[in-house]
This record gives sequence, structure tokens and C-alpha cells, in this order.
Amino acid sequence: MNTTNITDYLAGLDDTLQEIGEKLRPVIDAALPGVSGAMWHGHPTWSLGDKPGQNPICLLKAYQSSITFGLWRGQELADSSGRLISGARTMASVKLRAVDDIDPALFTDWLRQAYTLETR
Repeated sequence: MNTTNITDYLAGLDDTLQEIGEKLRPVIDAALPGVSGAMWHGHPTWSLGDKPGQNPICLLKAYQSSITFGLWRGQELADSSGRLISGARTMASVKLRAVDDIDPALFTDWLRQAYTLETR
């Protein structure tokens, strides 16, 4: 998928994945006011810097049957739900296969924690 903006990226996904992305995007935007999302390395990324990928906070990445919601410093977050799965370096993520996998309150908490880590 070769798109230049998040709207086109989400529009190009299969119906279920598109629905997941379109429900999650406003959760991210509301939790990170003033943080812009942009395409970076082929997927939506929300970063604090002036350029995509500069001080990244989170990403969405679509696969065949799921969307990964990743947090760059996710391993540093308090996660009482146990849903975040550790990845490379300090990354952690959750795989979303259905709209019901999105917990807006939980994801907002993660995002606010991640934002705080990046702005200290």
C-alpha cells in the first residue's frame, strides 16, 4: 500500500480493518492534542517532532487480519490489563482483530503515559 496520508491508508484497508482504524484514530487524536499523525515507513505514526518519526509516540500498522497498535515506549507504561505485548527495544503493542478489541479508556491511558514519557 503506497499512500501519502492516514485517511487514504485507512480507506485502502479491508472493511473490518478500516472500521478498526477509523474507530481508533479519533481516540489517538483526542488523547494526543497537538500531536500530528503522518505516514512514516508506510504506516500512520503520531510523533512530537516537526518531521514524521521524530519523537514517535504510537503507530498503526495493518496486516492481513489485524491492525497493530504500537507504542514506541510501551514497555515503560503501566499496563494493568496485561494486553501490551513487548517487542523490539522499548516497543510494545496490541493486535486488534475487531472493533470490540478497542478499549478507548485503556488506550487513552496508554497514550497519555507515552506522551508524558516523551515530554519529560
